[in-house]
Amino acid sequence: MNPSREKITMNVGGVRYETSPSTLRAFPGTKLCRLTEPQAETLFDYDSSSKEFFFDRSPQLFSAVLDYYRTQHLHYPADTCKSTFEEELAFWEIGHVPVAPCCWWKVANAASRQAEGPLWDERIETESQALLVPVERRNLSWRARQQPKIWALFEKPFSSWPAKCLAIVSLLFNIGIVIVFEEKSRAQIYYRYPTVVRDEFENMTHHEIRIAFCQPANNFLYMELFCVLWFTFEFSMRLIFCPDKKKFLTNPLNICDFLSLFPVYIELFLTGHISDMLKLLSWLGFFRALYVVKLLKTFRLLETPLMLRVLPFTFRFILKEAFILLVVFTFEVLFFGALCYHAELLSSELHFGGLTDSFYWAAITLTTVGYGDVYAVTPFGKAIACCTALCGILTIVIPLPIFLIKFQGYYATALMKEKMKSEKRSH
Repeated sequence: MNPSREKITMNVGGVRYETSPSTLRAFPGTKLCRLTEPQAETLFDYDSSSKEFFFDRSPQLFSAVLDYYRTQHLHYPADTCKSTFEEELAFWEIGHVPVAPCCWWKVANAASRQAEGPLWDERIETESQALLVPVERRNLSWRARQQPKIWALFEKPFSSWPAKCLAIVSLLFNIGIVIVFEEKSRAQIYYRYPTVVRDEFENMTHHEIRIAFCQPANNFLYMELFCVLWFTFEFSMRLIFCPDKKKFLTNPLNICDFLSLFPVYIELFLTGHISDMLKLLSWLGFFRALYVVKLLKTFRLLETPLMLRVLPFTFRFILKEAFILLVVFTFEVLFFGALCYHAELLSSELHFGGLTDSFYWAAITLTTVGYGDVYAVTPFGKAIACCTALCGILTIVIPLPIFLIKFQGYYATALMKEKMKSEKRSH
């Protein structure tokens, strides 16, 4: 055979391809280019009767490779794994080449799916471990032998019936302390009532007197203390028998559990003097709000939907985009707030008490909330307000597709992994 004059025939996976040697010489040094050399018949699997080279490869992938030699543009085959196509290129000794612009989006999606798979597996493995570290030492002490059992009792509701009962008891305490917190807060509200006062000319004037603080009954405090004592016992047991203290103490829910233990003890210690420390009582109320966060542990008694498991994973990987969005939003608040404030200075009646009020107005307008307590009155200020509202809409709407695309990618990856695991379990 004279490769310089004849056409070259290749049988790839049972499909015959015929092309000219000049096409294969487009990329010197590759395997297909060497088919045009005189000694190719001895180097490769050549059938002299049919005068064709045989390669046991995928015909679909080879079609994309041969098109690359013909057009010098690499197109990504449809419904093909990125790593599989890269292996095919490596077999034909084609180095790293840029993909055609029309296939950029396809390759980007394939690369992101390939990167998301191991990350999702790592996350699931971490959750399944749940800070459990297997201990393989011999002659273990009593604490080392009982540590996994007690940890599972408090942390794994579905590990045993006692663990499930313990989780239900903890849930009832969580609901109870939230109810106590709500009733106790209602007893501490500010009361207003009108009184009549006569001035020096015997004219009656109405004044509004406000009670600054109403001390709730001690029954609420004792009921709250009863619930907190249970939470203290539960937190202490989980902390003592946790194999990895660092991971335990850096968990956000565990931090909330720890901070929610202090308000009732501090208020109990200051009984009789709390009316003189109203600011301290308000700060204790902030920490008591963590009682509501503890209700998130309810999901431990349920099979968490896949969507709720994907959401935290998505937020973890959009922190950069979210930070950029916050920076842009802060710039808009400062810019439009200052702009509208100085526009309103042109009016004789200033409706902004200062730049702080204007920044507050800008934040409310950008988020399209519009309370209406602070607003622009001059024509120039109203024009700026319209621009502020439009920029706020664009700031919120434009990043949404980015977050949605990422969520869809992670959700599709997680759904695929769950199906693969269910199929393995069924087999």
